[in-house]
Amino acid sequence: MSQAVAVESVYGCLGIHNKKIGMWVFLASEVMFFTGLIGAYIVLRFGYPQWPVPSTILNVPLTALNTFVLICSSVTMVKAFAAISDGDQSGLKRNLLLTFLLGATFLGIQVHEYTELVHHGLTIGSSLFGSCFFTLTGFHGAHVLGGVICVLVTLLKALRDGYSQADHVGVEIVGLYWHFVDLVWILLFTIVYLI
Repeated sequence: MSQAVAVESVYGCLGIHNKKIGMWVFLASEVMFFTGLIGAYIVLRFGYPQWPVPSTILNVPLTALNTFVLICSSVTMVKAFAAISDGDQSGLKRNLLLTFLLGATFLGIQVHEYTELVHHGLTIGSSLFGSCFFTLTGFHGAHVLGGVICVLVTLLKALRDGYSQADHVGVEIVGLYWHFVDLVWILLFTIVYLI
């Protein structure tokens, strides 16, 4: 009887791991957060007559490449989860390392973009566009940084064989967060850079 209680305390009454439910609740709050930011951006974007054409200020080709990098990192995260689901420890480690490197590359390119924009006079205080741009992309960048740190911690645990085919919920939870961050970026790239 005590073993059944222990299993229920980990998986909850729905048969879903409590950590996974916790991540879904957290992601729901993040959806609301980013919906508010994106909604405010759209209202300002279409309500302000002097709004610049983003492609005349922003480096769209570089950011398109950066978007591709982040999408690739989502693929490697899926492959990491698939590997450990099959009991493939080396595949898990390899794909987590690739996810970490791709995420860090995304951040590096974003820092380069910020440096160039500031050099050309666009700052968070220079205009309404600058405020919106740096707020939206900066908050997203902070989320990517948090995700890169989580992927690194997951990788370090994987290097110590901390996950198995039977117990890999940590990889799944980090993957959920990582896919959320990627999805938000696709929306931001479309709305901020292309429209």
